[in-house]
Amino acid sequence: MNKVILMGRLTRDPDVRYSQGENPMAVARYSIAVDRRVKREGRPDADFINCVSFGKQGEFVEKYLRKGTKVVVEGELQNDNYTNKDGNMVYGMQVAVSNVEFAESKKASDENAGGVGSFGAGAGNAAPSDGFINIPDSVDDELPFE
Repeated sequence: MNKVILMGRLTRDPDVRYSQGENPMAVARYSIAVDRRVKREGRPDADFINCVSFGKQGEFVEKYLRKGTKVVVEGELQNDNYTNKDGNMVYGMQVAVSNVEFAESKKASDENAGGVGSFGAGAGNAAPSDGFINIPDSVDDELPFE
């Protein structure tokens, strides 16, 4: 079985080209940065995975995905080996994407792209580094549900 599911952010805008012939087909190439679960000192915090989408999906990628967009991709891992102009074999891997979906809302994507954190946006409060929201003392202790 060869199935890959990844979630990450596009590292650059997709490169989309169209095949030649009677029925041109979109071929979208892009890469996503996938955070590692275990972070070790001196080692990278993310892996950069090359992806390719074809046809209607390639057109979707061209129209809606940009650098920084958080996506979930599903597909198959494939060899992307080739011989360079010096005659040396270059080894690589890519995900041939069968499904791509947004992993966050447009609003959250815009906020992340603009450098504004999702916590405290619009309230003038900077997001704490621990990921928790500071709740003012003036908030009632009553819960909105029973």
